[in-house]
Amino acid sequence: MRALITGITGQDGSYLAELLIEKGYEVYGMVRRNSTENFERIDHIRDKLHLVHGDLLDQLSILGVIEESKPDEVYNLAAQSFVPTSWKQPLLTGEFDALGVTKVLEAVKQFNRKIKFYQASSSEMFGKVAEVPQTEKTPFYPRSPYGVAKVYGHFITVNYRESYDIFAVSGILFNHESPRRGLEFVTRKITDGAARIKLGLAEKLALGNLDAKRDWGYAGDYVRAMWMMLQHPKPDNFVIATGHSHTVGELCRIAFSHLDMDYKKYVVTDPRFVRPAEVDELLGDASHAKKEMGWEPEVSFEQMVKMMVDSDMEKLGKK
Repeated sequence: MRALITGITGQDGSYLAELLIEKGYEVYGMVRRNSTENFERIDHIRDKLHLVHGDLLDQLSILGVIEESKPDEVYNLAAQSFVPTSWKQPLLTGEFDALGVTKVLEAVKQFNRKIKFYQASSSEMFGKVAEVPQTEKTPFYPRSPYGVAKVYGHFITVNYRESYDIFAVSGILFNHESPRRGLEFVTRKITDGAARIKLGLAEKLALGNLDAKRDWGYAGDYVRAMWMMLQHPKPDNFVIATGHSHTVGELCRIAFSHLDMDYKKYVVTDPRFVRPAEVDELLGDASHAKKEMGWEPEVSFEQMVKMMVDSDMEKLGKK
């Protein structure tokens, strides 16, 4: 089996590449040509990967990548994935997260309609939630340019599935984290901040809304769900979530207490980090995925936070 992963250098791309290599796949990864390339997350498996240059903004390059890799499965994980940036760069976010999806699907349609396609949809599509918990049938009400673009990407995937008989699935993944999460995301910002304070490298940690609630899971569990969706007998949409929500403040408490500290002494709120339109509570119901595919999360929220803190302590301790 051959798989093509767009966004292979990201958190999810690196975990998915590991999983597919373990399963005996030949793995191709699409990367953008930059003057400074960051392959840190895939360095340990680089010799087992085929990296090919392409860009979601360039239709011809995507066609070239599909022709070169001749994949059985395509996992479209590449995106502008940081929600706050989507307010500052809404047009670029739309180009990547909406039209970029169409370009990959169009390449699949033109090259080989038997290719199975996975689209990385997001719980941010629910935004101002119509119901709690959210399922595959919950209406979308996105509250950021990122969420809006992801809704387009989601529905264009459904459209190509129904119009061209392409095996195209949409994974509506709720927040998922790991030691490989980028430092700009609040989870990693907290675990890195706690480690810095413990090691005497910082004194305070500035955050936004501590009461915001999210359904956080472990990235390794969630990429397993992506693979399972493409092995399912028929293409569908699947919510992937833990079914438990936690506040940002709770995440702080676990991270700091793991290092024998009280977060209230170190965490300060800064209005600069509060979103223009907040998403208050995201809580997913993954019953459909559990019933249809037998998927279950294996790593708990607390285990994941402690894993991230330990990793950041190790990284910063070596510097």
